[in-house]
Amino acid sequence: MRLKMSLLAATALAALAAPALAQAPAAITGKVSAPGEASMEGVVVSAKKGIVTVSVVSDAKGEFSFPAGKIGPGEYAITTRAVGYNLDGPKTVSVAADKPAMIDVKLAKTRNLASQLTNLEWMLSAPGTDEQKKALTGCTNCHSVERILASSYNAEEFYEVIKRMAQYSNNSFYKKPQIRAEARDINRFVPNADKVAAYFASINRSEGERTWELKTMPRLTGDSTKVVITEYDLPEPTIQPHDVMVDADGTTVWHSDFSGQILGRLDTKTLAHKTYPVPVQRQGWPTGALDLEPDAQGNIWMGLMFQHGAAKFDRKTEQFTMIKLPPDLLKADSQQAMVSPQNIDVDGKLWMQDPARNGLYRVNLADGKTELFEPFKNSRGGPYSIFSDKQNNAWFLDFGGQNIGKIDAKTGQTSLFPTPTKNSRPRRGRIDAEGKIWFAEFGGERVGMFDTRTEKFQEWEVPGKFYAPYDAALDKNGFLWTSGMNADRALRLNTKTGKYVEYQLPRYTNVRRIFVDDSQAKPSLWIGNNHGASIIKIEPQD
Repeated sequence: MRLKMSLLAATALAALAAPALAQAPAAITGKVSAPGEASMEGVVVSAKKGIVTVSVVSDAKGEFSFPAGKIGPGEYAITTRAVGYNLDGPKTVSVAADKPAMIDVKLAKTRNLASQLTNLEWMLSAPGTDEQKKALTGCTNCHSVERILASSYNAEEFYEVIKRMAQYSNNSFYKKPQIRAEARDINRFVPNADKVAAYFASINRSEGERTWELKTMPRLTGDSTKVVITEYDLPEPTIQPHDVMVDADGTTVWHSDFSGQILGRLDTKTLAHKTYPVPVQRQGWPTGALDLEPDAQGNIWMGLMFQHGAAKFDRKTEQFTMIKLPPDLLKADSQQAMVSPQNIDVDGKLWMQDPARNGLYRVNLADGKTELFEPFKNSRGGPYSIFSDKQNNAWFLDFGGQNIGKIDAKTGQTSLFPTPTKNSRPRRGRIDAEGKIWFAEFGGERVGMFDTRTEKFQEWEVPGKFYAPYDAALDKNGFLWTSGMNADRALRLNTKTGKYVEYQLPRYTNVRRIFVDDSQAKPSLWIGNNHGASIIKIEPQD
């Protein structure tokens, strides 16, 4: 197998790696202010050197401090994020080896507020009902809401745009569109597409400049400011790190590429990035993988989307084993976004999902025999995230509806358990050792837990509308994490008190799968910026 290796850092950049920094005395401290606001809380201050950006948040006094273990000697570019403000200065800071650098960060009112809004803020700002605005969330798979509202298409032209978008694969985005082998039915792609097109045309610039007020979210305060965020740039801007997972060492990060045929590995100590080419199974079909899942031996399995089937990556040999659908089950639009290899040792069988059939496959790895299960053959719904329990029964989240589902490994019988919230569209999650499923309700603006033993649910609303939580993961301290494609924020929920802590991300971040790293004393969250070609680590400091 050909192995491509990109060394992304010289020796000077290695000072940003954690082991080399443990004894480094250097740090940056300062205060944030603006005209009329002497102390600004909740401002994200970022320092970038090479491919690594470290960010902290100003406290109630407007003060911030970069931990010495995160910043080594050298020259850093300074940026900020505070909606409504631009950085006035300074733009750079020089850090010496023997003492901290001190800077006063000055902000000025922005003259282009629209360029700073998150997808969530655009949706809060735009006129219309909540139901109308939800259609905008479907667009953030590929690009920002701002692109829609800055356009000048009328209703008829927008309808044609939606028809064109239906030809693109799910793993397309604005930097790399890919055409599907079979276009989606427009009304399945966007229900009531004519009405959606008319709504989009009513809130864009087809009739001139907007007349409605832009609304912003308040800056975060209190515990939300106690965080360090580290972002690692990937070598190519078209890499989409849809799913991210971290080894037990806490420094080796694996990622899928939603639009490219690779498995990526980032060493956060050396800042070296390697790509392992994944064999192509369907020439001419869109490339890219979605789900990353480990098996009991630590091998990495990938859901290959339109390339169909799955790939197993053996970490010892660094070789792939490819799993294919049999010809009688393969369709033009077959896509295996999700795989469940966690308990294949029970019976030697792998579970895979297929949106083309709204069903699941079970593959016998010994002989390739593949069974199809269609729990929604005669009803509305569709499995998305899948995982198995200790008996290798399949559990799935019904992204097309509102259910947690189970397929019994012995009988093949399907059981559905509807969430308390209707039309919740549970999307991604995982099952823990106690048989509890933790998941995000993309359509219900909630995160939830389903106990497979008692068949009882518990749900928690997220802090506001249009967050569209994509995934949820529980850490060892009992905090439930989530994030999504709209808010540019990560959320940590205390499941005992119901209290959330929000963390503002330093820039536009399209979040999909999240990963909790429990290897250190304090758990941290890892995410991929699916449109920004970077991997992000969030470390609470409380």
